[in-house]
Amino acid sequence: MSAGLAISDTKAALAERKNDLYETPPEAVQALLKAENLPPVIWEPACGPGSIVRVLRVSGRQVYATDLVDYESPDQDEHGWDFLSERQLPIGVQAIVTNPPFKNASEFVVHALDLCPRVVMLLRLAFLESTRRAPILDGGHLARVHVFRNRLPMMHRDGWEGPKVSNPTAFAWFVWDRGHCGATELRRISWEPIFAGIQGQAAE
Repeated sequence: MSAGLAISDTKAALAERKNDLYETPPEAVQALLKAENLPPVIWEPACGPGSIVRVLRVSGRQVYATDLVDYESPDQDEHGWDFLSERQLPIGVQAIVTNPPFKNASEFVVHALDLCPRVVMLLRLAFLESTRRAPILDGGHLARVHVFRNRLPMMHRDGWEGPKVSNPTAFAWFVWDRGHCGATELRRISWEPIFAGIQGQAAE
């Protein structure tokens, strides 16, 4: 469920949202790679068809791509993996990078931090506003928040047949690091359009 952020229809019933699949624009992942020095071995535990996975692999990183749902994608390694029930990292993993399902975003962050020393998630900027999330936001390990200056391309629900509208929601990459203690650094980043040739390479 690589892009679990409900954007075009945040009020859609869960029955309509099905697996909460909102695929992450590859532009967002490229912007992350420019902003963060990600380690060579990464776990994407809500990979969906593999929108994040493809870009990370093209960058030379080894990615374990798992999901609860079988998307029959060549970019997905395993299905039937309920991330919130997993109790250990795949061998060699140094970071978790994902766009968690919107309905379980907080739970994904908490569980990821229990499993891995470095966690990177694409979330709504409004994720910062919650008092309920104080333990994960104010605990000292939220190292950086990379806020997009320009709104990301629209993320529509899988199977969405309505109008393709502009994105009204602000997003950011949130970076947690167990080795970080202290204030969170706020950074502004931008995404750039991906040319067709590059996008095709990422999909190979």
